[in-house]
Amino acid sequence: MSDIIRLLPDSVANQIAAGEVIQRPASVVKELVENAVDAGATSIQIIIRDAGRTLIQVVDNGCGMTDTDARMAFERHATSKIAAAADLFSLSTMGFRGEALASIAAVAQVDLRTMRHDAQIGTRLIINGSVVESQEPEASAPGSNMMVKNLFFNVPARRKFLKKDSVELANIMREFERLALVNPEVEFTLVNNDSVMHQLLKGSLKQRIVDLFGKSLEKQIIPIHTETSIVKISGFIGLPSSGRRRNALQYFFVNGRNMRHPYFHKAAMSCYEPLIAPDVQPNYFINFEVDSSTIDVNIHPTKNEIKFEDEQAI
Repeated sequence: MSDIIRLLPDSVANQIAAGEVIQRPASVVKELVENAVDAGATSIQIIIRDAGRTLIQVVDNGCGMTDTDARMAFERHATSKIAAAADLFSLSTMGFRGEALASIAAVAQVDLRTMRHDAQIGTRLIINGSVVESQEPEASAPGSNMMVKNLFFNVPARRKFLKKDSVELANIMREFERLALVNPEVEFTLVNNDSVMHQLLKGSLKQRIVDLFGKSLEKQIIPIHTETSIVKISGFIGLPSSGRRRNALQYFFVNGRNMRHPYFHKAAMSCYEPLIAPDVQPNYFINFEVDSSTIDVNIHPTKNEIKFEDEQAI
């Protein structure tokens, strides 16, 4: 009997990985913006066309890449963020798995222009469904300019099941809000179909909240701050009178990373129980700072689920 187990080609493996990492256009925005933040960008521009179906472009003034690094960045499990398993417990970057760019390139057409600040010439790399079509020297602005075109063009079933533009744009907006909140020191611009939706200057967390959600919120939130040997908690919580029956603004951050945490959410809700009606949800923007060795962010490819060593005490 002949052997039947064989290795999958990289292009197939990347497309399988993309199913988890790149679920919709908002996933691409998240991954590219987090890469820009990791590259030290202080200004990030996001350009969207047709709710991300036709184009998702992220332009940053970060460190940029050499021609070799630009090519390597799209290899599966290629990363500058970690070198050994032990590094997972001292992470200071958003990305680390080395899956995002390979996954994006597997299901889209990618056009990257990048140049390091100390270089005279940049590089332009074009990839079509994991296949490198060209890489040539090109005059570029310092930083990176990544264009992701025709998302899921080679996976018709995934493209067919994208929601209508208004829904996909709403998902992008929610992802943009999370990214902007957790990086108030970075300037952000969001453009959709040539219309500027947000232009955010760097500032404090409170200023970023007001810029994103409206000036009326300024008088509806109060600061919180506490510090113990295991955690420093800061941010803002909404006054009980500002609770919402729909679309409450509820955000948790840990060490500069967005997270979902049902246990902490339940704890926050229990504090409000005697103060608001059962069908009302409070607003909160709560940031946790902990020793990075006491959390595990390597739970899911999207890196939104985080385990805490001292969960109950926190």
